[in-house]
Amino acid sequence: MNKELIAAIEQLEREKGISKETLLETIEAALITAYKKNFPYSSSARVSIDRDSGEVKVYTRITIVESYSDEKDEMLIDDARDFDPNYKVGDVIEEEVTPKNFGRIAAQTAKQVVVQRIREAERNVIYNEFSNRESEIITGTIQRHNRGTVFINLGRTEAVLLSSEQTDGEHYRQGDRIKVYILEVKLTNKGPQVTVSRTHPGLVKRLFELEVPEIYDGIVEIKSIAREAGSRTKISVYAADANLDAVGACVGQRGVRVQAIVEELRGEKIDIVNWSKDPKIYISNALSPSSVNAVYILDDDRSAMAVVPDHQLSLAIGKEGQNARLAAKLSGWKIDIKSQSQFDELDNSEEIVALDEKYYDKSFTADEPDTAILETNDVEEALKAGRAEDIEQIEMQPEQQSEAVTPETEAIDMSDFEEVDMSEFEEVDDIDMSEFEEIDEAELAEIDIEDFEEVEEEK
Repeated sequence: MNKELIAAIEQLEREKGISKETLLETIEAALITAYKKNFPYSSSARVSIDRDSGEVKVYTRITIVESYSDEKDEMLIDDARDFDPNYKVGDVIEEEVTPKNFGRIAAQTAKQVVVQRIREAERNVIYNEFSNRESEIITGTIQRHNRGTVFINLGRTEAVLLSSEQTDGEHYRQGDRIKVYILEVKLTNKGPQVTVSRTHPGLVKRLFELEVPEIYDGIVEIKSIAREAGSRTKISVYAADANLDAVGACVGQRGVRVQAIVEELRGEKIDIVNWSKDPKIYISNALSPSSVNAVYILDDDRSAMAVVPDHQLSLAIGKEGQNARLAAKLSGWKIDIKSQSQFDELDNSEEIVALDEKYYDKSFTADEPDTAILETNDVEEALKAGRAEDIEQIEMQPEQQSEAVTPETEAIDMSDFEEVDMSEFEEVDDIDMSEFEEIDEAELAEIDIEDFEEVEEEK
């Protein structure tokens, strides 16, 4: 050990972030193990490395006793007082026992320890980096396949895409770039293991955050996602601002935003609906694209019945019940779907209506706004005319507005008007179109437009 090795350790501290003191303590512990293998009779050795020069020294610890026991590294009190009369029983003497060839052993051990610590430090750095990115998406390159498992290169490490997390129908070709959802990060003996997914609903959520700025900024909120990977996804969105169309923001102009997500998901269909705190409205929206005639709340255990038009029953249920399943997952309600004719034929239809009246919470109904909606056209016209009182009337409450705008009128007595006898009007004979002479097209062509101009000048 020398100053060059100390300088190398200090450089590692700067570049890899590994503490110099930690490295030196680890080297000292490794040197003790190496010393005991070569000198097994010494059980209480201690290794010390000078922090400035890098010089290595080995010390053995000898305990002063009155009489020898089975323990090694002991010295009788009488022998110890030959060196120093102040020694007492129980004192520990350290004696340097550094072997002549220990420098070579120390150098080899130090090299192994430093390499191992560098690997562990890099593993910890990678683990900390990706563990903080759980539940996010990352782009990688498909590297290889092994028994159905796809390995994706993420740059500093490799991610594992298990067969259970792969979407049916997707083909993963070597060299293709792909977006995946970080499912779990574990620290193993071989380093950090990153497990990713292509089927998790969180992948759809993160893709919308990338494509829709309103969602990323929190203006539009994703309330729920129900997904059957590779086939269809339903997503409910909500905007606190009533003037913002949450669904329109997710779709984008001419569908450009949602289309980018569909392409990334390899053609998976996506239904975007408005979220509502009213379960009836929410269930109706969740069953989109089918229209719903009525929704009845059956109990307080989140069970409901949706009544749809007869010709849309199959659309509401979906292929193999997919639409109904996704609507139930999205809304969190058990939904029993009936056609209008099936509901009318039920013997307990009146009982269902009574249950709805019992369990439906009327507080879900949206409250009426305190003020009337200010129409842009009305304001512009009022401003142009300079009628400030009109603007005040527009901003009034609906009740006040009706009282302010409607003028007071006296009751009209219809008896004041005489009845009109329709018989007094002479009947008009039918007009005989034959009495009109047919206009000759040739004569019409001879009409000079200058005659009309002269008449106009005279006027």
